[in-house]
Amino acid sequence: MTSDRDQILERLADVATALDTRDWDGLGALFTESATGYGASGREAIVAIVRQHLGGCGPSQHLLGNHRVQLALDGNEDRARSLTYARVLHLGAGDQSGLTYECFGEYSDLWSRTAEGWRIASRRFHITFDRGDFRTLQPG
Repeated sequence: MTSDRDQILERLADVATALDTRDWDGLGALFTESATGYGASGREAIVAIVRQHLGGCGPSQHLLGNHRVQLALDGNEDRARSLTYARVLHLGAGDQSGLTYECFGEYSDLWSRTAEGWRIASRRFHITFDRGDFRTLQPG
């Protein structure tokens, strides 16, 4: 049986993969229905805001590391928190094909155990360093 920590790490990898492959349905399925994140509330709104940034962007790669997972948040076995470093590279597409945007930061996620497994209930990304042109990120 896979530990709760390992399950959360797998879901983090699934989120990064969904972002980089533009799997919007897969991305939405990794959040609870009432999740908050990326300045939005609700699963559909979260996916919509991410699409506004990555939908017209060229290739991207979300590299994750230095995972810290706290299980049984506030004594509740069905809640957890993870802190995860990220280094994200975005390449431009179309008229922006010569542009790049890269950021370093940390994801802070609150997790809820659901019937489908661990899902993100809240996500924040704190950028500690970025470089390049933010216009690289654009809607599709």
